Amino acid sequence: MAKEITAEQVLSAATELVNDVSDFGDAVNAEVRHHTGGRRKHAYVYIEVVASEWRELALWLKKSKSVDYCSMVTGIHWPENADAAWQVVVHLLRTGVVNPPVVNKRVHETKVDVGALSGNSVPMEFEISMTIPDTREPCVPSVADIWVGADWNEKETWDLVGIDFEGHVGMRRVLLPHDSPTGYHPLQKQHKLRYQEFNEMYDDPQGFGRKPEDSGRVK
Repeated sequence: MAKEITAEQVLSAATELVNDVSDFGDAVNAEVRHHTGGRRKHAYVYIEVVASEWRELALWLKKSKSVDYCSMVTGIHWPENADAAWQVVVHLLRTGVVNPPVVNKRVHETKVDVGALSGNSVPMEFEISMTIPDTREPCVPSVADIWVGADWNEKETWDLVGIDFEGHVGMRRVLLPHDSPTGYHPLQKQHKLRYQEFNEMYDDPQGFGRKPEDSGRVK
């Protein structure tokens, strides 16, 4: 019968990691948080990081803390907040999954004492948040070469929100048509979908105040 990691093991490992990340100084603020819904109430690590330090933190998490999977990257536009007009949120996992040993071309089962796991061996969830001041060209460092799971997610975030990822190789549209107007990213708040009287159209591609010629027509 399979065993589960206990809440106490997760809390202990999360607290240890938060203490270690303090070495980054003021560029990083970390704390232990707990899920409020669902069956499992395990702790997770929440980290706020200065955008320019994100890649260094990511490398540390990968190499020193065995964080091995990026499950999601998303972006948010907050135009009413000039100091943090753009936000990038990254969800990471330390899965604890390792390949079993191969002896004489045969895979051998490895038995793990789940109750004895601690530190970097304990599966863990991470939520990373970084903000960018108001700008027409928001950008943060890419981590697609660190976690392959970030590749598609960074493309999607750029496509829909317009936040670029410096160093990402092969950035392109993945959800919108490839010939969408340059500068058009529908989840930026200056783009306004109008539903009054069944009008369903976007404002101008750049979205900075010009009114479309077909305004008022029913689509």
